[in-house]
Amino acid sequence: MKRMKAGLVGCGNISAIYFKNLKSSPVVEIVACADMVIEKAKERAEEFGIVNVFTPEELMQQEDIELIINLTIPAAHASVNQAALAAGKHVYAEKPFAVSLDDGRRTLEKAKEAGKRVGSAPDTFLGAGIETARHAIESGLIGRPIAASAFMMGAGPESWHPDPEFFYAQGGGPMFDMGPYYLTALASLLGSMTRVSSSAGIQMPDRVVHSGPKAGTPIRVQTPTHLAGTVDFENGAIATMVTSFDIPGGSQLPRMEIYGTAGTLDIPDPNFFDGDVRLRRAGSDEYETLPPVFEPVNNDRGKGVNEMVQAIQENRPHRASGELAYHVLEVMHAFQRSSLEGKHVIIQSRAGYRQGSSDQ
Repeated sequence: MKRMKAGLVGCGNISAIYFKNLKSSPVVEIVACADMVIEKAKERAEEFGIVNVFTPEELMQQEDIELIINLTIPAAHASVNQAALAAGKHVYAEKPFAVSLDDGRRTLEKAKEAGKRVGSAPDTFLGAGIETARHAIESGLIGRPIAASAFMMGAGPESWHPDPEFFYAQGGGPMFDMGPYYLTALASLLGSMTRVSSSAGIQMPDRVVHSGPKAGTPIRVQTPTHLAGTVDFENGAIATMVTSFDIPGGSQLPRMEIYGTAGTLDIPDPNFFDGDVRLRRAGSDEYETLPPVFEPVNNDRGKGVNEMVQAIQENRPHRASGELAYHVLEVMHAFQRSSLEGKHVIIQSRAGYRQGSSDQ
């Protein structure tokens, strides 16, 4: 297959793994990079042998580039996505899909108008860990799925990240930062989500940067840092979910479990592409580790980019789609809305995995 020429915008921490993994891609070739801080783009270009360095505006004007890989901060995801679509390019972005639902809807509308694809991280649900769990559910190993649990509980990123303020701005927090991994995995395993009920709060408002040149700088917390609630699914399953940056002592709760009428699946951390899937059958006291459906890779970021481009070439839907990312975005907003309004929030969009189909 012909490799699609791509430009990467946003040369921060996560860009290195995209450059590294996509260097050997059979379908994508990164030929240019850009950043608002041009020195960052030049550093990445030198590190990974990229010849062309542009400002983000210049990158959009390059006629030979068909795909934009958007790794900017969350607040810029929607504007960069829409600029790429307006320039007649496909776009694949890091999570979250957007900060506001309006921006997410507008992005989908512009993609439809332009006749271009829009994709979004996380793509970890395409890895061997979640795919093995999906195969187990489809094969009937746990019977009918009836419930799930998902817990992301720990200290905030200010302990290790040199520039963590954006994690505590609108569009950040544990739900918007880590929630996409868990909710995307749940949608892949159980289908569309239909209703959310939750409580959310800022339990630890006094924070400071611990590392790097900004060490000692106070952080203004502008978004909930502990969210707990339930999610109803179209198939009748009910999930319990907690995401928190307010647990400095850590937790022994499982990352994810799926409960069925005939057994339980212990799901690996959805932030990664690999990990053991363990099955405990009804009536058994022991867990058995299921064989992976394909060879696991620990960090395969960029897999969603490859899958989207392959889908374009094969004229089929892609799985890490904008529609799925928007569905997850609506659910994340619902966690905050439910707490603020004191009521269930009904989810309008549908984009979860349909059992018996390979498409989202």
